[in-house]
Amino acid sequence: MRPEVQAFVADGPLPDWDASEEEIDRRVKQLETISRPVTAEEAAALVTCFGPDDCYGVAWTLLHLIESGPHPVLTTPPAPDANEWHARLWRRAVNAEPVEETA
Repeated sequence: MRPEVQAFVADGPLPDWDASEEEIDRRVKQLETISRPVTAEEAAALVTCFGPDDCYGVAWTLLHLIESGPHPVLTTPPAPDANEWHARLWRRAVNAEPVEETA
C-alpha cells in the first residue's frame, strides 16, 4: 500500500461538519496526494475512512477514489445499520451490475 494511502487511513475517518476548516483542508490535501487508480487493497483500507456525514463533499471525493479501484470493494450488502457511504457504494456497484444484489 502506498505511503499516501497509509497516511490517510492512519488519520481515521473523515471529520464531521463541526470540524475546523483547517482539519477539513488537511484531509482534502491528503486525498489529493493519492493518485488514481487505487489498488484493491487500498480501496479496502479507504472504505474504513468514511465519517458520520459528507464532510462538506469530501466524502464524495473519497467515494470516487475508492471506485477507481479494479473492482467493487463491497461484494456483499452492508448491514442495515451500516454507514450511509457503505450503503451508497453497494447501491452504485449493484446499479453498475458488477455485483449481484442479494437479500
